[in-house]
Amino acid sequence: MADDDRSPEEEFQELMRRLLAGDVSGIDPEQLSRLSGMQIDPAMLQTVMNQLQGAFAGTQDGVDWSLAERQALHIANQDGLGVTTGQRTDLDQAFTLAALWLGEATTISDLPRPPRAVTRGDWVKATLPVWQELAEPVATSIADALTSALGQQAPDDMQEMIAGAGRLMRTVGGSLFATQLGHVVGRLSTEVVGGGDVGIPVMPDGEAAILPQNFADFGRDLEIPEDQLALYLATRELAHARLFRHARWLRLHVISQVRDFAHGIRVDTDALEDLASRFDPSQPEELRGALESGALLPERSEEQTLALTRLENLLATIEGWVDVVTEDATSRLPAAARVAEAVRRRRAVGGPAEQALGSLVGLELRPRRMREAAAMWRAVTEAVGVDARDGLWDYPDLMPTSDDIDDPAALIARLTAASRGEAAPSDAMDDALAQLLAEETNGGRQDAVDAGGSTDAGDAAPSGGDPHGSEGGDDDGPDDGAAPGDQRPV
Repeated sequence: MADDDRSPEEEFQELMRRLLAGDVSGIDPEQLSRLSGMQIDPAMLQTVMNQLQGAFAGTQDGVDWSLAERQALHIANQDGLGVTTGQRTDLDQAFTLAALWLGEATTISDLPRPPRAVTRGDWVKATLPVWQELAEPVATSIADALTSALGQQAPDDMQEMIAGAGRLMRTVGGSLFATQLGHVVGRLSTEVVGGGDVGIPVMPDGEAAILPQNFADFGRDLEIPEDQLALYLATRELAHARLFRHARWLRLHVISQVRDFAHGIRVDTDALEDLASRFDPSQPEELRGALESGALLPERSEEQTLALTRLENLLATIEGWVDVVTEDATSRLPAAARVAEAVRRRRAVGGPAEQALGSLVGLELRPRRMREAAAMWRAVTEAVGVDARDGLWDYPDLMPTSDDIDDPAALIARLTAASRGEAAPSDAMDDALAQLLAEETNGGRQDAVDAGGSTDAGDAAPSGGDPHGSEGGDDDGPDDGAAPGDQRPV
């Protein structure tokens, strides 16, 4: 059959066979234009082919994250608005006053670089490396599962081609995920007000920022004076950035816990195989929708649930401290309580883009115990003061735990005892450890006594004698200063 006599469907099948075989040479736009009978945009397919050619010719192995950046920036920059001089001046003044107020509310020092007003596009560029790091385990899992699912769905006569095109399939799956991640991050840039809005350290170390475009949207229905709103949000943003700057280990601690959760994600292969069996390349919306809705991610395993609980407690501990410090620093603001409640509700619910992010990577960044954690930090502040409270961030092993959130009194007791130079009150773990050590010690003494022929551990030799009752005690006995009944190990 001559090439001109083939139907569009046969043309497309031949094209896919050549792509799967790694043959991307000799395919020109004129050939692609014949696919218009299948309602496939030749220009779009030409772009896809260029990406596939790059995948075959290049050396990059894994997800092309530049797709995520382009998609995110496309959404973030759609309105074309920048930061006006007036907005920058107003926020600079708010940050300056907020820094002075924070100096009275916390001992954690100021940032090395001045905070700034940024556009949505600036926020995307600054935070995308962190989103990439968090999403990479999920992207890899989806790419691997897509390769396996498509291989199982392919006819027998195409299995050799499928087996030889594993890298292509990984590229396609990874590219789809990267594009969807970029879409979500781009939408997120239209919702967040500051760098610390999502609870995790997405901004570079030591940087604080507010997005004026989103700041205006946030305050539109609150009926709160704009200068008070700016002061509160600037104070909260600075407190968040200061904490992560001071506790250098905290950033890695948070990111590691997020990645621990993400590494446990496995794709629902049954759902993916069902999707692959009816996948129409001319209508990729179904696959995109499945990625963004979370339909390809099964319910959490027990290990993932535990990892998520640990992460939620950690985020609540961080944001509870930020809440208390911000409340103390902004006590002069008449509308501070109203803004604080609006921020808490916003964090508890999350916006549409944050919900989409949770569906895409299976992770909801909600500090569900933020109020309880804030109550703990308030009690600690009132009991031991600001210095001792902020000192808990100096080292990882000092940071309050979920048990401390449940029982702040135990944490306060330890801190007050330490301030007086006393031993901290024992807790259940201390008691269990002491009992274990006592049992080991008593067992060792009994063994030693048995070895010396004594039937009673209390039958020690008198002062100056051999503890085992052996002769020659004048030579081998304890020192002259030993107390009566003192037993020394042999």
